[in-house]
Amino acid sequence: MGNIFSSSIGKKLVMSISGLFLLLFLALHLTINLLLLVGPDAFNLAANFMGTNPIIMIMEPILGLGFVIHILYATIITLKNQTARPQGYKTVDQSNASTWQSRNMYVLGLIVLSFLIMHVTNFFWNLKFGTVPTVIVDGVEMHNTYLLVTSLFTTVWWINPLYIIGALALGYHLSHGFWSAFHTIGWNNTIWMKRLKVISYLYAILIAGGFSIISLYFWLLA
Repeated sequence: MGNIFSSSIGKKLVMSISGLFLLLFLALHLTINLLLLVGPDAFNLAANFMGTNPIIMIMEPILGLGFVIHILYATIITLKNQTARPQGYKTVDQSNASTWQSRNMYVLGLIVLSFLIMHVTNFFWNLKFGTVPTVIVDGVEMHNTYLLVTSLFTTVWWINPLYIIGALALGYHLSHGFWSAFHTIGWNNTIWMKRLKVISYLYAILIAGGFSIISLYFWLLA
């Protein structure tokens, strides 16, 4: 039992559990970001709540650790799979045995990581350590997070195409990772797999489409 997390199954289990944790974060993060389309006050109030709520503040380093663990174990598993493959692997047609997403999960993950670094650098880092104008909403002074986010979308042209590419890569990553995580933890019977794969694709479309719509709105319409 003590060696379970050093085994192949154990590593996949850790990656799956951390991935499921990140799935919940993505849903919450998208919900907050969609308030950008509602208006400045709605988004600023939500962003201020997320930035000042003690529970959320405690969860931030846990969330960061979740990303690190997920990326670390994904790297370990990928490298192990690469070294375990026979020499003739590249001559075998894998297209009928697995989906494109499953064969390129690590590449998609690297694109998502680049997207995350860009997101943290331009938004989170500036908000925490930069100089952000303040605004008063409902009598409370807070960071004008709405101005920070929308100004980047409307004035820095390259942010939008990279943001959309990152969102689409995230969608492809999730379309396989969602149901695969449940498969690893034991929800792998025929009936549940069919349902989970449908839910996975719907969830992936929702996440990728939601983040893309936000960028497109401020890039093309605002």
